[in-house]
Amino acid sequence: MPASKDAATAEHAAQCRNILREQAAAYAQVALANIGREFPSLQIHLMTGPADVPGRPAERTPVFYGSLDWHSSVEMHWLLVRLLRLAGAAVPEREIRAALDARFAPEKLAAEAAFVASQDGRAERPYGWAWALALAHEIASLAEAEADAGAAAGRWLDAFAPLTDALIHGFADWLPKASYPVRHGVHANSAFSFSTALPFAARLAGAGRPELAAAIEAKALAWFEEDADYPAEYEPSGTDFLSPALAEAELMSRLLARQEFGDWLAGFLPGIAAGEPATLFTPAVVSDASDGQIAHLHGLNASRAYCWRRIAESLDGGDARIRPAVAAARRHLAAAVPHAVGDDYMVEHWLAAYVLLAVS
Repeated sequence: MPASKDAATAEHAAQCRNILREQAAAYAQVALANIGREFPSLQIHLMTGPADVPGRPAERTPVFYGSLDWHSSVEMHWLLVRLLRLAGAAVPEREIRAALDARFAPEKLAAEAAFVASQDGRAERPYGWAWALALAHEIASLAEAEADAGAAAGRWLDAFAPLTDALIHGFADWLPKASYPVRHGVHANSAFSFSTALPFAARLAGAGRPELAAAIEAKALAWFEEDADYPAEYEPSGTDFLSPALAEAELMSRLLARQEFGDWLAGFLPGIAAGEPATLFTPAVVSDASDGQIAHLHGLNASRAYCWRRIAESLDGGDARIRPAVAAARRHLAAAVPHAVGDDYMVEHWLAAYVLLAVS
């Protein structure tokens, strides 16, 4: 869907580009440090006996072992690849490429594919799986930008094939069994994961493999197309890093034509033009960044900034809802950006990925 030509969205996009230029190097350094930091580590493991304990993180998942947990490590790798593509001149490109070359070795990614297919790997469904597909999509986009068959991104993309196949198979096996959406504002949220996986699914469809995109679209429309009068005044919950209302609206902006989306949004969140409900337009307050659950609220501010921007860009120019949406995106972005670098590790191991999502 082309971006709206409204002046407010254009001005906000320019502001986001400035933030990207100013912060790219710092985000790259944070990500490089995070992906190499094996401990502390949060692992989910189903024990089948008293001696069945997970091995060291770097042995269990030799690519995505840093950044506290598997999905956050995936996010940090995505951040590095996206920065190479969008801000290569502003980041330590040689250092990033060397780090990714070492990580994206075929044997290491084969181990990650085996993890995804395991009982423990299913604990990353759908959120971590969707971010891994987003990473594959970003690598493919970088490979296209490099336009050199021998360039590193092309090698990385080839090495990713077993992992992406495992993820595609996992989604294909799970989606028909998923009877109901998950609407809360943390990892299992269905709308955000669908939206995050869709660009790679669309890439597959363009290559003659439409099954994943069709399955995601069919499930999303079945779950969300008839939603109306969403009770967003109840947001946020105390550990949200996603807005259930805005994540759903952002997803639907990808699936519906511009006019259809505008009409759907009017029924789903009818008070946007008037700035209602106020809770959806007001950044969350974080009382303790060292508490990993409370720290999620920094991510809520960043992800709301992303969703509000996407919603504004998906409306027809002149729509009365654009300016309130852009203003909300700015407020939430201003609340999130200061915490992406230099805050407690419970924030710093992941937040920069969401800020980058919001500004790019």
